Parts: sequence; structure tokens; C-alpha cells
Amino acid sequence: MKRSTVYDQFKSFPSRSIKKGEYLLRPGDLTKNFFYVEKGCLRSYVTDSKGKEHVYQFAPEDWVISDEEALMENKPAILYIDAIEDSEIKVLSNPDLNEWTNLDKDAASQMIQQLQKKINTFRRRIIQLLSASAEQRYSTFIKTYPNLAQRIPQKMIASYLGITPESLSRVRKELSEKK
Repeated sequence: MKRSTVYDQFKSFPSRSIKKGEYLLRPGDLTKNFFYVEKGCLRSYVTDSKGKEHVYQFAPEDWVISDEEALMENKPAILYIDAIEDSEIKVLSNPDLNEWTNLDKDAASQMIQQLQKKINTFRRRIIQLLSASAEQRYSTFIKTYPNLAQRIPQKMIASYLGITPESLSRVRKELSEKK
């Protein structure tokens, strides 16, 4: 896999291996970190009053994940972040942002593009949760995360889409019959 220019800028940041199921952040934690995924996949999620998980974001290779509000506003986290596969990550510290003033033009441009991609992904997701069918949401998920459907549990994908695992099975079956 070809690494991004931004990745080159992260080479000097500490690396960490994490095992599937290991937590990087829990609600109530204070954090000064966000995480760049070199290999594997992380997710962020919340739980409701009944203990049901609601997936907020997946972060496969070359994605960044954090509880941004907790990080930027020095508030307790509201998200869990854990590994859904054994993963290799770069731990990026908020104070290290000062070092980012040294990013070359290509790396800065690519970082802006990645942040815009993340914002656009969240924007589309909110709009789809409000107005799209389960089939449309799943199709967008596949376009956004083309390699994840075979890598992560279906119940997590269903949670991300705001549907039951049974509904996801039905959607997948209907889509495969259309092909």
C-alpha cells in the first residue's frame, strides 16, 4: 500500500501496537492524543442507557481518529475508541501540533484533504441517517470504506448504519440479487 505524504510527516511520532479489543479512550477520560492508523482498524462508539453500542466512526489504514471535542476543548471524552483488529498506530499528541508548522506544502495540502474527507464523510452520514434507506446507507458505507465489509463484524456495520443486523443481512442479500 502506498503511504501518503502526511504519513511521512508522522514517521517520527511514537508507534504503538494494539491488540484487538484494546481501548485507547473511554468516556470520562481526558485526552491529548489522536491516532493515525498505519495497519488494522479502530472504531469510536457510544453506548446508550441500555448498553447498546452505536458506532460513530471506523478508522482503517491511513485514517485519523479521536474524540475531537475532548481533545480540542480539554473536556472529558464521550466516545470509546478501541481496536477491532490488531493494529499499528501512531500516537499524535495535541502539543505536537506545533511541529506541524514545518509540514511541506504537499503534506499540508494532503492533511487538509484528509480532514475534509473526514468532515464530508460525517456530513453525508448524518444526512443519510436522516433521509436514506438502509440500502442507500449500506452502499455509501461500501464506497466510504471499500475494504471493511469483509474485515469487521456485521453487527458493527449495522450499528454504524443505524439498522439491526437482520436488516443488514436482508439489504446485503437484496443487493447481491440485483447484481
